[in-house]
Amino acid sequence: MRAWLFAGQGAQRAGMGERLFDRFPEYVAIADRVLGEPVRALCLDDPDGRLNRTRWTQPALYVVNALACAEALAEGPAPDFLAGHSLGEYNALLAAGCFDFETGLRIVKRRGELMGEADGGAMLAVLGLPPDGVRALLDRCGATDVDLANLNTATQVVVSGPAEAVKAVQTEVRATAGARCVPLATSGAFHSRHMRPAQERFAAFLDTVEFRPPRIPVIANVTARPHPPDGVADLLARQIAAPVRWHESLRELIRRGVTETREFGPRPMLRPMWDSVAAEPAPPAQRRPGGTAATSVPGTGPGTEARTAPPARPAPAGGAPHPPPAGTASPPAAITAIGRTPRAAAPEPEPVGDPAAARLGSAEFRHDHGLRYAYLAGSMFRGVSSVDLVARLGRAGLKGYFGAGGLDLETVGKAVTELARTPGLDGRYGVNLLHDLTRPGAERALVDLLLRHGVRHVEAAAFTAVTPDLVRFRFHGAHRAADGTPAAVRTVVAKCSRPEVAAQFMAPPAPELLDRLVAEGALTTAEADAARALPVAQDVCVEGDSAGHTDGGVSLALVPTTVALAARLTERYGYARRLRVGACGGLGTPEAVAAAFVLGADFVVTGSVNQCSPQAGTSDAVKHLLAALDVQDTAYAPAGDLFELGSRVQVVRKGTLFAARANKLYQLYRTHTGLDDLDGPTLAWLERDCLRASLDQVWKQTCAYYRDTGRAHETERAERDPKHRMALVFKSYFARTNRAAQEGDPAERANYQVHCGPAAGAFNRCVGGTALEPWPERHVERIADLLMTGAARVLSDRLAAYA
Repeated sequence: MRAWLFAGQGAQRAGMGERLFDRFPEYVAIADRVLGEPVRALCLDDPDGRLNRTRWTQPALYVVNALACAEALAEGPAPDFLAGHSLGEYNALLAAGCFDFETGLRIVKRRGELMGEADGGAMLAVLGLPPDGVRALLDRCGATDVDLANLNTATQVVVSGPAEAVKAVQTEVRATAGARCVPLATSGAFHSRHMRPAQERFAAFLDTVEFRPPRIPVIANVTARPHPPDGVADLLARQIAAPVRWHESLRELIRRGVTETREFGPRPMLRPMWDSVAAEPAPPAQRRPGGTAATSVPGTGPGTEARTAPPARPAPAGGAPHPPPAGTASPPAAITAIGRTPRAAAPEPEPVGDPAAARLGSAEFRHDHGLRYAYLAGSMFRGVSSVDLVARLGRAGLKGYFGAGGLDLETVGKAVTELARTPGLDGRYGVNLLHDLTRPGAERALVDLLLRHGVRHVEAAAFTAVTPDLVRFRFHGAHRAADGTPAAVRTVVAKCSRPEVAAQFMAPPAPELLDRLVAEGALTTAEADAARALPVAQDVCVEGDSAGHTDGGVSLALVPTTVALAARLTERYGYARRLRVGACGGLGTPEAVAAAFVLGADFVVTGSVNQCSPQAGTSDAVKHLLAALDVQDTAYAPAGDLFELGSRVQVVRKGTLFAARANKLYQLYRTHTGLDDLDGPTLAWLERDCLRASLDQVWKQTCAYYRDTGRAHETERAERDPKHRMALVFKSYFARTNRAAQEGDPAERANYQVHCGPAAGAFNRCVGGTALEPWPERHVERIADLLMTGAARVLSDRLAAYA
């Protein structure tokens, strides 16, 4: 029997992995994207000594161990057992197929960040004493806040605790005959009770990750027994603050018949421990409850857990990225071999959750966005897609976009700050970038804010052309990987309803635009160089008959047309990765979602259905209204932000007069030269039913608003142009009715402006008589699960019927 052992922190060295990086460029490209800088330089050049800083050490070592494992799997059969020392346990779980390479790297990156934040602690390796002897020494010198952290062999133990206390232990060890000690280069008291705050934060993060059962037995550090099929997250969380029972783990491998081991790591650290343990006499067998044999290891008996290990936490819920199915373009064959069973005939295990739903759409899309479904929740104006909504999706392994449209920069800044600090999202959140033809400066200011806050994902909506600031966002931080492959660290999902607009997003930025941005200092030469070989948006979403800015497009025609366009442009521009096309608009039932995938969509984006969720940032009055809609209860109305252009949105018609009144305002605007051109009854209707104030009052408020938002030129123009003044007054109605709906003002119910498509009514029919019929039960992740798992069943049933 053979076992592979993976080294942990302490095995790193400058120059590690040198011969492996060129062999696995796809792996390296993924690591560069996740870490935000070249992993090759980190491992080979060790800039600024970062390789010995925990937050960098752990992901770098994980990558090098993974490359070595990929090489081993490409050259021969997998082992019978796996084990890893502390950090190395993640590589063992990767090899066992519990997660894919990128998911593991994101987990390790977060672990390194949390452990790297710990300070004031120290660790000391004590040699020549058994664990019980070290414990007696701690008692002798009064080190009650120092724990046994690593039980490596019968006579090698690492202790961990506050720096001053560990220093006192060091003095005591040096005064003890036959004992010696070596201080370890760490800043924290790892694997001790002092790491419990980090453990709690890490546990919250792990709750967002889906783990598959190990295909090969992996010995857990915390228990020195194989990981159970459904307890990986729990043991990994506990590992941060619990002792590493390495001695007992090696004894367990021997007990199970392992006679041959192979170590993975830049330095030979584990093999000497294996040789030491293998030379020990076999311990007397004890009986575990249930009749299985156990080994007795000094220092791990009764009382040890009470001193060193934190309590167990509940099993994780929710999910995160599924690995790409076999056969996808990335990562390469040698890398995807990691975690496969050594017996080719064994079936692939199904992912946790609904495996059929997890396979819908593009595996590459799920992989790139770190999602469990090829599913996004689109943004909704003025924060209706709220921080709470976006955060809840992120914790469930999904992604939503905060509705920044119509909000001031301060509000948006607070929102993205809160999202960045929310545990468990792992970057699974984005922000809406809503184009405003009348306010190019606002777009520039929002992009500046998003870049300052490190936001990496935006949903671009209402664009009729690619703008400089959108290009600046997309390619900020773009670079070429070590193999020359262009890479962008930010994503744009572009909503389009016309193929000619989609084509602009699918193309690289215009050369003259990139040259101008470089000349202005908005992009570096390296960023622009990478941008010349990449599309403005890797993902373009076809917007059919939706609640947002829409041309009333028909998805049945638009999606296949845009999919074909994406294939042609991928070939024309020679992209290494194909352009992807999503679908949105009208997706309120599993059947509609299934149809989108049949049409060729790589992903779907929902909107209206999420507005009737507890997390949506609108009033309960609006949610009650939405929950009562049927499919015919919406209508088209002018869009307030693009009023003069005649752009339209879809809104709730039932229970409100907004659509009728807004359409009448637009007709008045088209047929009259100004407010003075309106007759008496029309002016009375305007002031009484729409504006709820006199024209003079409304104009004063309008002037104040444009002055306060830095656009006094708009009212100055209105003083010269009566038609423009009429437009500004009419547009104040749209702003007021939107606020009234969000605030649930009962006096303004007839004027509620609620953007919504027929998907809301379709969803209401779908969930009628079920647990999701009451809107307070419609949590956004439950909506996603219902639509995606239902779509998978619809497709399965249809195929079975046709067969």
